[in-house]
Amino acid sequence: MELGLVGLGKMGGNMRERIRRAGHTVVGYDRNPDLADVHSLEELVGRLEGPRVVWVMVPAGAPTQATIDELAELLEPGDVVVDGGNSRWTDDEKHAVELGLKGIGFVDCGVSGGVWGLENGYALMYGGDAENIAKVQPIFDALKPEGDFGSVHAGKVGAGHFSKMVHNGIEYAMMQAYAEGWELLEKVDSVTDVREVFRSWQEGTVIRSWLLDLAVNALDDDEHLDKLRGYASDSGEGRWTVEAAIDNAVPLPAITASLFARFTSRQEDSPQMKMIAALRNQFGGHAVEKK
Repeated sequence: MELGLVGLGKMGGNMRERIRRAGHTVVGYDRNPDLADVHSLEELVGRLEGPRVVWVMVPAGAPTQATIDELAELLEPGDVVVDGGNSRWTDDEKHAVELGLKGIGFVDCGVSGGVWGLENGYALMYGGDAENIAKVQPIFDALKPEGDFGSVHAGKVGAGHFSKMVHNGIEYAMMQAYAEGWELLEKVDSVTDVREVFRSWQEGTVIRSWLLDLAVNALDDDEHLDKLRGYASDSGEGRWTVEAAIDNAVPLPAITASLFARFTSRQEDSPQMKMIAALRNQFGGHAVEKK
């Protein structure tokens, strides 16, 4: 089939290549002309025969909204827009209504796979009406990993991105657990080869995972991570996961703690720890460190 693909960055560019390898035609647009097949969204839509499917892979929020607004004026009834970025699920509901008023279908799709997706395939979680899903199914089949799993129609519009959001929340907690274990192993004198301890866990243990494999890769590149600064940003999906948990009264202590741990990485000199040190000094006479 034919597909219009908007956004050809690290994910989108590799997705274009994987879809083409599966025998489909992809017309790609990106603001960077060196990456693009066409020079505008209008040209992209004009190159596709109806009913058209246009997949959007741009940053969540205003860039996605602007792209969908423009596509709404260019596409025709019966066409479908797929948002494959990391949009919030509440935005999906809004986009479905806006496009639906013009007879244009909408599908939201959470995509996981990162820079490895080209060769390994992408895990896909999508939401929307069955009629619209069917129009995109050949592309889902091309992108997903080999085998029976790795792709799911998660439910109604918004279900795809909600599922991907929860996936990323779990990812936060898993990474935090590996990071805490690594720091403790590095701290003690008795363990003399932390990297090989991590490597030994890759086979036969209940904590083996792809994230563990990537941790070992990182330690192979920089055994004690001396080249890195202890700073980690968050994409927003961890925050959305915690907010959704509050809205639904679902306790998420591990995921919430892992999100807050990232915030501590942004403080050179923690104000909270100043208060903790002051209080310990006040009630117990414990020593404090001065600047």
